[in-house]
Amino acid sequence: MLHRPIGFGPSPLGSEFMSAVERLDEGFRDQDATKPAEIPSIEAELIEQPAKGRARLRPLLALAPYVARYRGRAMLAFVALTIAALTTLLVPVAVRRMIDFGLTPEGIELINSYFSVMIAVVAVLALASAARYYLVMTIGERIVADLRRDVFSHLLSLSPRFFDSARSGELVSRLTADTTQIKSAVGASVSIALRNLMMFFGAVAMMVITSPRLSGFVLLAIPLIVLPLVAFGRWVRRLSRNAQDTLADASAYASELVGAIRTVQAYTSEAFAQRRFGGEVEQAYEAARTSTQARAVLTAIIIFIVFSSVVAILWIGSHDVLIGSITPGRLGQFVLYAAFAAAGLGQLSEVWGEVSAASGAAERLFEILHVQPEITTPAAPLALPTPARGEVGFDKVSFAYPARPDVNVLDAVSLAVRPGEKLAIVGPSGAGKSTLFHLLLRFYDPKTGAVSLDGVPVKSVDPRDLRARIALVPQESVVFAATARENIRFGRPDATDAEVERAAELAHAAEFIRRLPEGFEAPLGERGVTLSGGQRQRIAIARAILRDAPLLLLDEATSSLDAESETLVQTALEELMSHRTTIVIAHRLATVLSCDRILVMDQGKIVEQGTHAELVAANGLYARLARLQFEGA
Repeated sequence: MLHRPIGFGPSPLGSEFMSAVERLDEGFRDQDATKPAEIPSIEAELIEQPAKGRARLRPLLALAPYVARYRGRAMLAFVALTIAALTTLLVPVAVRRMIDFGLTPEGIELINSYFSVMIAVVAVLALASAARYYLVMTIGERIVADLRRDVFSHLLSLSPRFFDSARSGELVSRLTADTTQIKSAVGASVSIALRNLMMFFGAVAMMVITSPRLSGFVLLAIPLIVLPLVAFGRWVRRLSRNAQDTLADASAYASELVGAIRTVQAYTSEAFAQRRFGGEVEQAYEAARTSTQARAVLTAIIIFIVFSSVVAILWIGSHDVLIGSITPGRLGQFVLYAAFAAAGLGQLSEVWGEVSAASGAAERLFEILHVQPEITTPAAPLALPTPARGEVGFDKVSFAYPARPDVNVLDAVSLAVRPGEKLAIVGPSGAGKSTLFHLLLRFYDPKTGAVSLDGVPVKSVDPRDLRARIALVPQESVVFAATARENIRFGRPDATDAEVERAAELAHAAEFIRRLPEGFEAPLGERGVTLSGGQRQRIAIARAILRDAPLLLLDEATSSLDAESETLVQTALEELMSHRTTIVIAHRLATVLSCDRILVMDQGKIVEQGTHAELVAANGLYARLARLQFEGA
């Protein structure tokens, strides 16, 4: 279930990025009743994927395109596997001839020649086995690396609605734990399975050649072996999937607590957290124990049936030797081939559990790959005009969050922002202010109406081209577990070191960055834990300055700053805003007094607009908010 939490990542920056995506979007949402109080699970989206397709194709078959990329290496591995199997199958023939013809004084030369040949056969077997192991394991590593890259790339392409309900910890776990399970199967388990299948069929063929009569008795036992293998295999797969999902709960809870360790300790909730996590771990253990128990039962049943059949055949063959219908050497050859076939099936029962677990992991991964983004690039995207103007338009836009489609967050909103204009948007929490940013960035599409940038509807533009013209400073500043320089450069990855440092100077962040032990190369810790709230906000502002986009969106950009820092950053923002269109969302009205126009929203509608003086004179909602803040009454 994809809405369950899990969490550990392939690298600090990768894991932090996933958390940052989630937090960035949360920072945009209006904190009130108009925002979806509860985002629905994306389980429904996954269920909507063609169930018939999953029934028709086993989950592991979806890995076929990845294997096909390395078909040459796979063919070499198959050749090495075949050579190893064939050389192993030669051993019983040598044993038969040695027993029948070599155990006499005259057969000493024959024995010497046979053992010389066997040394050569063993050398070939060793080389073929080593080549098979190397090729198969490297193919497994390569496929898993490709799969991780593709899943992560697909995650980055999904719409924000997906992340409204998915836990970043679980998504990262699928990139790590589930892909590791697949690597085990694609590497060792599949190789062992193929080898044992070859050994089984090769041994069965040689058994028929050696003694058709005894082979008939053996073939009668095969249905008794295969039927439990198939039936128990399905059961094991279900239990393995359940064990993986249960582990997800424990891992995600741990991930969330580690990310908020200061809050846990501040509220002295360590004991509560330990009890909760202990319960999650016990559930994961019980699920894993049940899965292992099922695999153990399957292994016991198969091994008992297989080797009981071998014993029965040996009993029948010994009577045939006594009556002279078969030689001792031929019986020995047959028994060895029967043992090879039995061992092959016995190991298949063990490997089957590994493959079943990997099938569940593959199913979980491909569930993600099957989710389609709601926000996509048009088939024939329109180009935004050059040079950019930063002109914004909303034409009778209405919008409701997917979780509550009947509750409009915006109701027929129309507004126009002129190029270079500084527009402030104020209003009570839940008025729909941040939702305007959502739609302008095309994180969602409106129910009705149109949003445009520079006269072009945003739905007709490639989302990447659209967002490349927008710089954002969210209320909850996002700082990655990377260096200060890398955090600022996130705004424009191709920026030079000098440009990064210049952006930091303009955001008044360079001073505190240079005081860090390693300056711009200092790691800032997960979520910028080593910085104060104001310092994190200045990092975010430096990132926006570096982006140098024609449209600047400020969502409570100075809310985390003290009075001195706010004055410094406000000066930097004034310079930044003077060259571009700026839309400012603010609750603190002192930060919007210098804007060209102030727009007042309430309950999803624009109820007032004008300058500060005009709105105060109108004695409406803005005037009431101004009196509360400036006069304290």
